[in-house]
Formats: sequence, C-alpha cells, structure tokens
Amino acid sequence: MKVDVRSEIGELEAVIIHTPGAEVENMTPQNAERALYSDILNLSIAQKEYRQLSEILNKFSRVYEVKDLLGEVLSNERVKETLVDRICQNEGFPDIKEYLISRNPLELSKMLIEGVVLKKDTLTKFLSKDRYSLPPLHNFFFTRDGAVSVFDQVMITKMANKVRERESLIMEAIFDYGNMFSTKTFNPYEDSNFNNSIRIEGGDVLIAREDIILIGYGSRTSTQGIDFVLEKLKGIRGKALHVIVQELPLLPESFIHLDMVFTLLDTGDCMVYEPVVFRTNKYQTVHITVENGNVSCIQEEKNLVEVLGNLGMELKPIVCGGTRDPWIQEREQWHSGANFFALAPGKVIGYERNVYTMEEMNKSGYEILKASDILEDRVDYRQYKKFVIALEGSELPRGGGGARCMTMPVRRTQVNW
Repeated sequence: MKVDVRSEIGELEAVIIHTPGAEVENMTPQNAERALYSDILNLSIAQKEYRQLSEILNKFSRVYEVKDLLGEVLSNERVKETLVDRICQNEGFPDIKEYLISRNPLELSKMLIEGVVLKKDTLTKFLSKDRYSLPPLHNFFFTRDGAVSVFDQVMITKMANKVRERESLIMEAIFDYGNMFSTKTFNPYEDSNFNNSIRIEGGDVLIAREDIILIGYGSRTSTQGIDFVLEKLKGIRGKALHVIVQELPLLPESFIHLDMVFTLLDTGDCMVYEPVVFRTNKYQTVHITVENGNVSCIQEEKNLVEVLGNLGMELKPIVCGGTRDPWIQEREQWHSGANFFALAPGKVIGYERNVYTMEEMNKSGYEILKASDILEDRVDYRQYKKFVIALEGSELPRGGGGARCMTMPVRRTQVNW
C-alpha cells in the first residue's frame, strides 16, 4: 500500500493503531510521572473503551496493529539485530541485547513494547529500585506521535522525552523494512544539522490541505524541530507551501500538542479551544510561505482560523466546551474535547463524556451517534451526511489524549475542495 495523506479529513483508507496492553498496567503512582502520566489507568476498562475505537475504525478502513507490523519486520534476522542493537544502545541496556535477539519475532515484538523485567543476578541489580531492564512503552497507544504521514512520505519524529524514543525507532523499522507500505522516511537523526534542540511530535503536525501544514510549537515541538520540517518540505513539494505555526502554552499538560486545541472536522468546520485560538493572549500564530525551495515570507497572523480563511479555507469554528462557561471549556479541553479524528469529511470520532462540546457539534449539524449503537447495529451511520461517533471514555482520556492521538493514518483519499 502506498502511503498518501494530503489532508486531515480525506476519507480514511488505512490507519495504524496500537491496542494498549500490559505496558499500561506496568505502572505505579511512583513511576507514573516518569512515564508522562498524571494518573494510572485501569487496563481492563481502557481496553474495553479502546475496542470501541478499533472496531469503529475497522468499519471504515483497513486497520494495522503495531505489534503485528513489528512482528513481521522482526522475522528478518538482520533487521532484528539492527533494531535491537539500536534500542539497547539508545537506552543504555547492552547487557540484554543477546537475550532479546534470541527471542522469536512475536515474543520480541511483545517485549519491545511491554518491557523486560530486570533479572536480579548481580548485587547492583538486586539493590536496584527498577523493576525493568527495558522499560515498558506506556504511551505507545498514542500512535500519532512517533511517525507522521506527510503526503507520500513518512516523517520519523524526534520525541521530546527519552522514554518515548523507542516508539519512533519501532515505527521507522516498520516503514523502512516492512512489506506492508511503500514510502520513504526522513528522520531528524539522519540530518547533517541534527542537534538535541530538535524536537517534533506527531500530535503537533496537521496536514490541512496539500499546500497547507499546521504545526504546534510548545512543550513537545521546538522551533528547531519546525525548522527541520521546513527544510525537508522544501524538497518534498515543488509548489508553494504554507506552514502555519501556532505557539502553545507550556502548562498545563493538556496543551502538549496542537491537536489538543485545534482539529479539522470538515471542508468548512474546525474544532477550537477558544482561549488559545481566539482570545487575546501571548501565543503567536506565524505564517511561513515557501516558494521555489526557499522561505519567501514569514509574518505574524491574528489567529489560525483567519489565516486559513485568507488561504481559501473558510472554516466555521466550533467551540470546545461550548460558549457558556470558561470553566466548562477548560474541563472539556483537559479531557481531549478538541481532539477529533476524521473518518471522512464531516464524519468524525470524539469522546462522549465532553457533553457541551457534543452539544455544539449538534448545533452545527452533526448527528451524535453512540459507538455502541453503531457496533450493535441499532443505528445506520450511512444515512447521515455529518456525524460524530461518540466513544465511551472514562479511562482513556486520563491517559492524556483523544481519538486523533490514538490513530496514525497512512492513506486517505483526495478531498474535493
């Protein structure tokens, strides 16, 4: 399958997900902060909620699981050795390299995600407070962040936190060595100008239109990371390209990515968290124009919606949390109320718990359909032109992300703008 993503809303044809497993349960209140969580999740409930998402996705597109793709890649002994060596060197655990290489592909795939328990066979290890020699990837069910489909290529990201770097290494191996996808990857580590100030994560990158890319600048993506993307985009696309950069608050943690305050829903609709996107504040919106391989203009703009309108994308903003009470807006943004994932233009997925956001969607012509009703054939979604599929969400939102965070599209159809 050829990778091809040229918008946020084109009809979904293929997507990569990772169903949360033991790696989510292998967490305690003590190590939650190190794992980038503010709380620990109940795995059985999280899996039940995630199953709704994966089953809905299966109704609309082809769905790939990370662990299956990784297992297929690891069946190549040379790739297996190379990936294990990179992971062990990167994380400082060279002593378990031979043990990992001796595992079969499916077992190793599981270990690289769920972690490897520390074998206490020396005094140092016996006295260590660590439970794992290779820590679990607690955040991997947010598959959006480790790799980004940009047109017909895939950008491997440079995560802001070392605990997530293995996710990017795994995604790179899947696209570089697997047989499922036809694409090329580009990676900040391989750039001649690489330095540790470069950070870029998938939740901050939105493909608005083939000639417009939105990027968030904040706690997870740096200006140097955006400069790296700019350099690569100059070579990928020969025609004029507009890169719109939105500065984000560094705190609280619910603002970690652009897609927590702004997502695209339809050719004429977007979801916004009003205090960041519209209200007068210190967070800049910067418009960078690239022409003939060079930056021809860089200037500050009023806000995302206005600059997109000036580029021919007239969007009606729908307000996360509604317009009645700023406290409600704050509460619903915290639980990923602005984080929607498009299955097709005007057909999106979000959390049912954000009731005021759902009310606003309904006022704007979106039918609210419960995921359980669709899966149990009580509702036929095909009879509605615009709809939101409402996912049950008590545990998953506590992980710090929504439907867009948990999906990595690899192919969408072209949008008729």
